[in-house]
Amino acid sequence: MIRRRFSSSGAAALAIATAIMAVLSSGNGWGQTAKAIKIIVPFPPGGPADTLARLLIEQIGLAHGPTMMVENRPGAGSVIGTEAASRAVPDGNTLLITAPAFITTAHLRKLTYEPLKSFTPICYLASSPLLILVNGTSPYNTLADLLDAARAAPGRVMLAGTGPGSSTQIAFEMLRRAGNADLTFVPFPGDAPAITALMGEHVTSAVANHQVAAEGVKAGKLRALATLSRTRDSGLPAVPTAAESGFRDVAVEFWNGLFAPAMTPPDAVSRLIGWFKAAIEVPELQAKLVAQGFFPVGRCGADFSALIRDQNDEFGRVIRDANIRVE
Repeated sequence: MIRRRFSSSGAAALAIATAIMAVLSSGNGWGQTAKAIKIIVPFPPGGPADTLARLLIEQIGLAHGPTMMVENRPGAGSVIGTEAASRAVPDGNTLLITAPAFITTAHLRKLTYEPLKSFTPICYLASSPLLILVNGTSPYNTLADLLDAARAAPGRVMLAGTGPGSSTQIAFEMLRRAGNADLTFVPFPGDAPAITALMGEHVTSAVANHQVAAEGVKAGKLRALATLSRTRDSGLPAVPTAAESGFRDVAVEFWNGLFAPAMTPPDAVSRLIGWFKAAIEVPELQAKLVAQGFFPVGRCGADFSALIRDQNDEFGRVIRDANIRVE
């Protein structure tokens, strides 16, 4: 009799424990995974996407989440790492954190994967706005001033930026067409050398990421004429958007997002959304992100998928119309 009572009690306890574990491993709970989760970053160590990934996995680890690690796979304009992620087993244990190069490269190169078909968008994690800049001593105080000068002296107003084939060049083409201005694009291998050229007055203007430009703007060495986001840059709130400056069709959302290989099971996708959305909402992490020039977003699932589809259509149209090519 005693043995039967013990067995019944043990069965009840086991059922309760199983139910608790089921709750913990679903929805927004951290749950457990048998394997370490690998996040592929298709850019070099120390860059924005790498910094974001490492801050996130640190926060998830503090919240007793799954073991995660970052694997940097740079090269070919982000193609090498993205291709590796596309070939991964779709079990939720290999992820990708990337930026708009994810979209632009597909319109400029022959790839072994298709961004919209080979991946499932998980979360838009953080933004890092693009800024239209001039030297701090420039006579141009507004975006309209710059474009007026370009129309008055066709081809002589030079705009530097990462390129060719980058989201910066996409922004340049949008600006050139919206302003009906004959600007000249000067490509550099990154935002930092473009800013160096601007500070040295070798070019008239530049488009660069907030992370690279904000310190120079605050020091007065650079002047931000506009942000290319649809909303103002919260780190430089006095800077108007291009739309507020009279160019409503000029907007390039510079996102940093998380993806999983296509066919990742829905329950794994839900868990990933829960983990990363919870992490991005932690105030301490948000403070760290802002200090690094990121602005937390946390738009996940269908919302992020819609943004990717819309940007893919828009970037593709600009690239075709401007005949942008990568040699």
